[in-house]
Amino acid sequence: MLSIYIHIPFCIRKCSYCDFNSFEENPPLDNGYVELLLKELEIRSKTLEKTEVPTLYFGGGTPSLLAPAQISALIKAVADKFTLQKNAEITLEANPGTVTAESLDGYLAAGVNRLSIGVQSLDDRQLSLLGRIHTADDARKAFAMSRSAGFANIGIDLIHSLPGQTLEEWQSTLCQAIAMKPQHISAYGLSVEEGTPFARMKADGALSLPEEELTAEMFELTSSTLCSGGYEHYEISNFSLPGYRSRHNQIYWERKSYLGLGAGAHSFLRLPGFGCRWENPPLLKEYEAAVRSGETPAPSPLSEHDAMSEFMFLGLRRLDGVDRADFAGQFGMSLEKAFPDAVIRACKNGLLLSEGTNLKLSSKGLLLANIVMSEFV
Repeated sequence: MLSIYIHIPFCIRKCSYCDFNSFEENPPLDNGYVELLLKELEIRSKTLEKTEVPTLYFGGGTPSLLAPAQISALIKAVADKFTLQKNAEITLEANPGTVTAESLDGYLAAGVNRLSIGVQSLDDRQLSLLGRIHTADDARKAFAMSRSAGFANIGIDLIHSLPGQTLEEWQSTLCQAIAMKPQHISAYGLSVEEGTPFARMKADGALSLPEEELTAEMFELTSSTLCSGGYEHYEISNFSLPGYRSRHNQIYWERKSYLGLGAGAHSFLRLPGFGCRWENPPLLKEYEAAVRSGETPAPSPLSEHDAMSEFMFLGLRRLDGVDRADFAGQFGMSLEKAFPDAVIRACKNGLLLSEGTNLKLSSKGLLLANIVMSEFV
């Protein structure tokens, strides 16, 4: 099987915190970029087995800047070049302020069956600080329109640990989110990345971020509040109602094969050996030149150590953790033999726990996940 990710790198305005591969562009978008995606799909399909596609994900950027007809053309092309499973999860990332009742009807008719709405906050002051183009009311309206259009599987994204944000404000956002009844909630702590406006503000002393203790309290509040609201905490930053985990994201965490199409998109094939990866050129002109010439990036094989490291730092993101038997089956040795010092140290410090054949992050380990995972790099 092969999942597919399609990157749409356009936004009306780049957000203050965003370091994703995206470029400012006003709608409507012409077909030029879509034609490149279709061409790349054709090129890649000639070198890949015609296999089943269990998940298709349109990410960005802002995929909802594409017209339903453009999304439909891409879905049909995937179904033509590969075998799109009848129950395939087809997700479209959508930003409030870029969708209408008409466009949502069109996306559903095109085959999209899951929306991921970039709400980020339900507080207008925080949304303005983040550089979002929508208000809290816009987010609620977009969600309501999505329901009215017939979408039964909707996820929303939220961000905590924002400049000046209090614990009470974050709890209010969580409670409002629960009241909306999405099937899935992703709640991320703000990360200030190099090259973003937030990074420049921080360097100038103009960005006041919460202390680590408050950030930890917000993380713990997220889990307790959402779990009390009926959501399952299944990955560090992800929560779902029963039966609504993100199937596409689980492909990443389980190191299963996926094809990335578009500027800056990443791909991974779990081939005999330890698998291989490649990345498309991130700049639009370079991506266009590569596709038009047919000289798309060649796969780069992973070393045994790299594959083992990926198994650990991707798998430990899941609250179920990593399966020792699965590790041994893939690499021909025990997890403890591959990473003896790291496992012993993390367990001794109460950061990892054994549960049956699984090794997983403890409650303390969840708060220090980046430190734990760095032990396996």
